[in-house]
Amino acid sequence: MRVPLQPVSPRVRLGPTGSGRRFFAYGLAGWCAEVAFTGVHDFLRSRDPRLPSRTSLWMFPIYGLASPLFEPLHEALRGKPVVLRAAAYGCGFMSVEYATGSLLRRLIGDAPWDYSDASLQVNGLVRLDYLPLWAVAGLAAERLHDALRGRPSSGIPGT
Repeated sequence: MRVPLQPVSPRVRLGPTGSGRRFFAYGLAGWCAEVAFTGVHDFLRSRDPRLPSRTSLWMFPIYGLASPLFEPLHEALRGKPVVLRAAAYGCGFMSVEYATGSLLRRLIGDAPWDYSDASLQVNGLVRLDYLPLWAVAGLAAERLHDALRGRPSSGIPGT
């Protein structure tokens, strides 16, 4: 005799849901992107085929902040021109990078990153030449946000 499977009770939570699930997804996506970026970046500088990468445990909650900070901005900019959205995301991400780096310096004495040796940096916390990278990251995060919310995404950057 086969026993039919019963649906899980709506009161049972099998993992993070809602904003917690999205916070986790952004944190994980940011961590993975950072590991890939630092591996490629360092390969281009040192030609190390092992592609060593680095990040910090502090970065997970920082990337997770995209849930409460990025999502409302994305909603407000939905349907606006891609250049406007990209500029807003780039500036927003750099502002969060600067603010969280400043906060960590006050709390633990240092930030996990230090751009002091770069020519286009502000207090060692942000690199202005990374603005286009953050802008593209914001456009990519639009797709993640839509997927996490169960919305179809056209894949067309201007939409």
